[in-house]
Amino acid sequence: MNLGTPIAIGNTAQIFLYENQIVKVFKDFLPDTESSYEANKQKFAHSCGLSVPKILDVTKIDGKQAIIMEYVKGKTIGDLLSDNMDQVEYYMNISVDIQRKIHMIEADSLEPMSLKLRRQIESTPYLNIRYKSALLQKMDTITYKKRLCHGDFHLFNLIISDNNNQVTIIDWVDSSAGDLRADVYRTYLLYEQFSVELADIYLRLYCQKSCLSKEDIFQWAPIIAGARLSENVSSEKNERLIKIVNHYCSL
Repeated sequence: MNLGTPIAIGNTAQIFLYENQIVKVFKDFLPDTESSYEANKQKFAHSCGLSVPKILDVTKIDGKQAIIMEYVKGKTIGDLLSDNMDQVEYYMNISVDIQRKIHMIEADSLEPMSLKLRRQIESTPYLNIRYKSALLQKMDTITYKKRLCHGDFHLFNLIISDNNNQVTIIDWVDSSAGDLRADVYRTYLLYEQFSVELADIYLRLYCQKSCLSKEDIFQWAPIIAGARLSENVSSEKNERLIKIVNHYCSL
């Protein structure tokens, strides 16, 4: 089956636009359950009434796992902001309202965030046993209600459709049932990687709208930074993440 040229390539999959549908083809090193695992998360988000691409099929294409889903024609808010930096408060307000809507949903049926974070922290080679133990102990002391957390929420995972300006949330592979404060810090950390100013605007708006404090959110800082060390993202600097872990673990 000739899908043509991928429109996006990630660490785990290639994305194709084929016959007005999105086809996500997974790489061979992943478990055989990866496609159904991810599809079920996206189906759950869709069933909660969120604007999420509808899953059309979970199949195999030329022997590779694949998900076929609805195509949403439009631009990401990240792309729109890049062309209109004077509109940062406007676009960030839209994104925060959407993220807060996600966080209102109870998500007991999804994998607990704590299990994923534990796996990531335990697997990273960049932290010694003492730091790993400190992070896991700190995580165990935090109490929270299990809410739907996107896990990779940022402006480039929000698409504004061309026909009705509806915002669609994509890329649910990292979603979980967890503490919304951890999800907020994760988004802050992603923005700070590229722009401290953008990260601060995001955090200010989320705190204003939710009545959370920076301190509430930043209790997750060393845990989320430590877990991100396991992701081996090419654009991420491990030194930055290790510095965050060192700061909080040495207090």
